[in-house]
Amino acid sequence: MSNSIGWIGLGRMGEAMVALLLKAGHRVSVWNRTAAKAQHLADYGATIVESKLDLVDCDAVFTMVSTTDDLIEVLFGQGGLVTGARKPRVVIDSSSISQEGSAQIRARLEALGVAYLSAPVSGNAKVAKAGKLLIVASGPRALYDEAAPWLSAMGRKLMWVGEGELARVWKIAHNTMFGVVIQSLCEITVLAEKAGIARHVFLESINDSVLGSMYTRYKSPVLTHLSFEQVTFTPKLLLKDMDLGMGAAKANGVPMPAAAATRESIARLVGRGHDDVDFAILLKEIAADAGLELRPEDADVSDGLQK
Repeated sequence: MSNSIGWIGLGRMGEAMVALLLKAGHRVSVWNRTAAKAQHLADYGATIVESKLDLVDCDAVFTMVSTTDDLIEVLFGQGGLVTGARKPRVVIDSSSISQEGSAQIRARLEALGVAYLSAPVSGNAKVAKAGKLLIVASGPRALYDEAAPWLSAMGRKLMWVGEGELARVWKIAHNTMFGVVIQSLCEITVLAEKAGIARHVFLESINDSVLGSMYTRYKSPVLTHLSFEQVTFTPKLLLKDMDLGMGAAKANGVPMPAAAATRESIARLVGRGHDDVDFAILLKEIAADAGLELRPEDADVSDGLQK
């Protein structure tokens, strides 16, 4: 199987990224723990394989899973990608995992003669579907240059930040800010609404101010309509990333009081049983703390992702 890509992990992000690779004309073979979740991609040209070992002859194998332990399992566990007599040439991981875990995985892969590129992304599944991911990579520069055509098919911009696990540091910092921004956005939105400004009007004003960003724009419809069942990222996953951020801060001797407070706020969401909902339900909890009962607003609000 020459000139092809292997893919492991079809969560919300993985599915969207595979679809973009297929759209760009790349040949993609996919393995997923729940095979049924991969079947519809066959309609778009993907090959569904029964074993991770079926991917070893691909030019590169991408992984997109939830945790460091998940990545270790799909690579080195029973029937893992690198457990056969033949090894894949390249592994490119886009998961959100710890710097330390990634370094250990790199060492194990390179000892087996497998090249490894860290390539986490900025954006959720909606951003991915719109082709607007930012992809930040670290590892050997020559490997990054080789992988650039594949990565370019999935994002609007690529960046190489250096050798080793520096992309993991970037992703941890990025997702820590991700948490702090949603905390702040929800707080000020509740303040504005309780004072009398319609929620969608306030969000529009922020989006069109110097404070607006792709992030504040694409969260605005959810915050306006209170459509938290449209999950892009759960409170539990955000808490995991905030913990990674606080761990990195401790390791590097950097005080992060805003991030620390946000971490505790997200922990409250998890403790209150908000599992299979979008993390933006934080708005509802902050409003409840302020004695404000939120109602969905029937307003046409753009997510800023449509062309």
